[in-house]
Amino acid sequence: MTTETTETTKRRPHVLRDRNAALFLSVVVVSGFGTTALWLTAGIWVKDLTGSDSLAALTTFCMWLPVLAGPLLGAVADRFRRRPLLVSVNLATALLLVSLVAVDTPDRVWILFVVLFLYGMAGTLTDAAESALVATAVDRSLLGDFNGLRMTAQEGTKLLAPLAGAALFTRFGGLPVALLDALTFALAAWLIVRLRLRVREDVKPQRTEGNWADGARHLWRSPVLRPLVLAASATMVLSGLNGAMIFTVVDKGLGRSPAYTGVLYAVQGAGTVLVGVLAGPLLRRMPERVLAAAGIALFAVSTAVRALPYDAAVLASSAGVGLGLPCVLIVALTAVQRETPDALLGRTSATATSLVYGPMTAAIALGSGLVAVLDHRWVLAGVGAAGAVTALGLGLAFGFRSTNRRTTAIT
Repeated sequence: MTTETTETTKRRPHVLRDRNAALFLSVVVVSGFGTTALWLTAGIWVKDLTGSDSLAALTTFCMWLPVLAGPLLGAVADRFRRRPLLVSVNLATALLLVSLVAVDTPDRVWILFVVLFLYGMAGTLTDAAESALVATAVDRSLLGDFNGLRMTAQEGTKLLAPLAGAALFTRFGGLPVALLDALTFALAAWLIVRLRLRVREDVKPQRTEGNWADGARHLWRSPVLRPLVLAASATMVLSGLNGAMIFTVVDKGLGRSPAYTGVLYAVQGAGTVLVGVLAGPLLRRMPERVLAAAGIALFAVSTAVRALPYDAAVLASSAGVGLGLPCVLIVALTAVQRETPDALLGRTSATATSLVYGPMTAAIALGSGLVAVLDHRWVLAGVGAAGAVTALGLGLAFGFRSTNRRTTAIT
């Protein structure tokens, strides 16, 4: 390590001591808590009002569907100053949630579905705007640490928010959960107002030529971003297939009750929390593409191990998935923020999100069909093999170079 690199490392502030990074992470925790609580409660709410399992499942679909419109919503994020946009959308979402006071009978449940769809639209738009604003508000040397801790914060809320939402719904009904979520959005807007931007946003954003597809073109033409985003997308498709097998693994593989899936999800969540904390230091010690490929390989091996009919193997598999899967997502997001011009960052970030998470929904549906006609062990073995090929393909795309000049931009 050179003297210059050593001095740079000594001067690097911890991510939590960076005011803007800490504020953004607070936004993630606050809004993520409310969103996760509502995500669970919405299905229970619809089930309670209508008695329909299919309508209850439709709530999740309504919230995820707007991800497919990511490129269009990302273009919106590039046309406005991002901090005012985020504040406005968060406050508007808070007011939108208040409208759920009208949902008290089965014939008004449609209002909840409309709100959830608009909620998903707002979430996709804010994700694009936040990703773009983070790239200018947080020190570039801290982006890897920030994105790792962001995933840790998101996963951490998933461990607590569902319990809080379910308890609140059981005691008071769905409306208090919606109002709690509205309060978290208002608090998130206040935290965003407190940001101190390193680069002043234009009073009137520059209207660059182009359209919503520019983000996709930028991803495809970038030799750095294209393989990372494609690898992340392929891995999430495999993750969807793996996730669709979990109840069959618990039932036929282990002979346990469906409630045991909660244990597996908790172990996986703990792995994700851990790797989120370690992501920043790991990115400073190895090329980012190696970390992404290693994470995919660990996910692949862990998925194949899940086919074994032993509790210890399946628990270890869940931990491995939690540790491996986030690596490529953290690396891809950090690379998008670093390799994209500010004027394109909203569109590019939203397009990358659509490419990574959009196909996963279809994969979950496909997995649900496969489990009815194929032995789950063969499906898991196939997913593991495909994951290994994905990891190898990503490694070959970059040659597993031990040094990488672009990596030094975040170290």
